[in-house]
Amino acid sequence: MKVILLIIILSLLTACSSKPYVVKHTEMPAVAGQEEIYIVSHGWHTGFVVPAQRIQNQLPKLRKRFGDIPYIEFGWGDKDFYQAKEITTGLTLNAILWPTESVIHAVAVPKKVDKYFANSIVEILCLSGTEYSSLLRFISESFYKDEHGEILELKGGIYGNSQFYQGVGNFYFMNTCNNWTAKGLKSAGMDISPAFKLTADSIMDYVKKYKQASTMGSTGHSKATSLRSVPFECQ
Repeated sequence: MKVILLIIILSLLTACSSKPYVVKHTEMPAVAGQEEIYIVSHGWHTGFVVPAQRIQNQLPKLRKRFGDIPYIEFGWGDKDFYQAKEITTGLTLNAILWPTESVIHAVAVPKKVDKYFANSIVEILCLSGTEYSSLLRFISESFYKDEHGEILELKGGIYGNSQFYQGVGNFYFMNTCNNWTAKGLKSAGMDISPAFKLTADSIMDYVKKYKQASTMGSTGHSKATSLRSVPFECQ
């Protein structure tokens, strides 16, 4: 029992240091958030939806693959489990128990995010310019890049117009897709502990609590950030 407890503690301590790394956010004077991104929960998995243009400027292969679209959804996860046509017990246990390679799943979102993901939970997040830049840098640095700085295309995605790409870092039970989302939020300046955000519910619960605190006019987070429920837009 003591050995198991020690393993869990060590995993918690090392989870935040696992790739992809949180981008250090530089605090700037608080300004009204103008940059609009979305957090999407599909039940067990969360990810980000961001306007396509800037991330395509940073990663030109995304423009070549998806063309002129308004948004792209990004999620990070286990290479074999995420790309599998059929989920087996073996794949699940391997993904959870052993460090395995990762992938990024990119999905073209051709219309309003809440309309496209009508069966998912969607929340809008309004970021300042520096917060938005930090988040985009985190997403970009989650892609594996070759010696020429190019991202590596893998299989086609699992829904819609989508594509898998080689990711950075290893997936395991303390470094999950939802832990990745938490790292993105922290990179954007949010006061969140990624090591303890392992499930989709834990991510969305954090968002809900932030919204409640924001409504009362008192948050423990960056003053430059505000969350609103869709379909409202960032002002």
